[in-house]
Amino acid sequence: MLDWILLIAGFAMITIGATWLTNGSAAVAHRLKISEFIIGMTIVAVGTSLPEMTVSIASTFAGSSDMAIGNVVGSNIFNTLFILGVCALIKPVSFTRNNLRVDIWLCLAVSVALLAMIWGGTLSRVEGIILTLCYVGIILLSIKLGKSELEASGEAEDAPESTSWTKSLLMIAVGLASLIFGADITLDSAISIARNFGISERVIGITLLAGGTSLPELAASIAAISKGHGALALGNVIGSNIANILLILGTCSVISPLAMGAITAIDLYTMVGAVVLLAISAKMFGHRVITRMEAVVFLAAYVAYILYLID
Repeated sequence: MLDWILLIAGFAMITIGATWLTNGSAAVAHRLKISEFIIGMTIVAVGTSLPEMTVSIASTFAGSSDMAIGNVVGSNIFNTLFILGVCALIKPVSFTRNNLRVDIWLCLAVSVALLAMIWGGTLSRVEGIILTLCYVGIILLSIKLGKSELEASGEAEDAPESTSWTKSLLMIAVGLASLIFGADITLDSAISIARNFGISERVIGITLLAGGTSLPELAASIAAISKGHGALALGNVIGSNIANILLILGTCSVISPLAMGAITAIDLYTMVGAVVLLAISAKMFGHRVITRMEAVVFLAAYVAYILYLID
C-alpha cells in the first residue's frame, strides 16, 4: 500500500515540477530575448539530465563503466523515440530553420562521433576532454544562432516580461528539484510494485530503469508541448541527447576510461538510427513537423527495440 501512495506522490511531484520548470524557463527565454528552444537545450536539458549524470558518474567511480555508457545510450533512445513520439501524439512538433540546418545534424554528428570513438571498445580520457570541450562550443554556437533567429523573426520585441527574474529562477529551481525527487520516488516505488507482481529483474532493468532516469525529460517535454511550447520540448530532447554524450560521458571518461562491456553494437546503432529517423521526419517529408502518424512510427520503433532486448 505504501508503494502505491509513494507512486502517486511521485507522479504528483513530477507533474508540479514539470509545470513550474516549463513556465519559469519560458519566462527566462522571453526576458533574455532568446528562443525557447535554446532554453530547452541548455537549462532544461542539463537540469533534467541530472539523474543520468548522477547514475553515470556513480557507476564510473564504482568501476561499472558499461552501466555509465548503457545509461546514456538507453536514455538517448528513450528521449528520441519515446518522448518525442508521445509529444507528437499530443500535438505535432514543429521544427525551426535552425533545427533543420544545425541542431538535428549536430545531434546526429555527436551520436556518430560516440559510435566511432567507442568502436575500439574504450572511451579514453583524451576523448573525454574532446567531448567536454565540444559541448561548450556547441552550446555557445546554439545560443548565438538562437538569438539571431529570434531577432530575425521579430519575436524578441513582442516577448512578454510579466514574470520577475526572481520568480522565474525560483520556479526553475523548485521545478527541477521536484522533478528529480519525484522521479526518484516514482522509480523506486514502481520497481518495488513490479517485483511484488513477480516481474523479472531483467525486464525491470530494461524498461523501468532505462526510462526512469529520463522521467524528468518526459514530464518536462509533455508539460511544454501541452502548454504550446513545442520548441522547449524539442530543445529539451535534443539538448539532453547532446549533454548525455558530450557532458556526461565526457566527464565520466575523464574520471576513468570507459569500456563498452555488455553494451552491444545494436544498442549504439539504435541510438544513431533514432536520430536518423528524427532527421528524416524533419527533412525529407517537407512539412517541418513530426506528425501524429510519424509519432506512431517513433513509438513502434521503441517498442520493437524493447521487445528485441527482452527476447
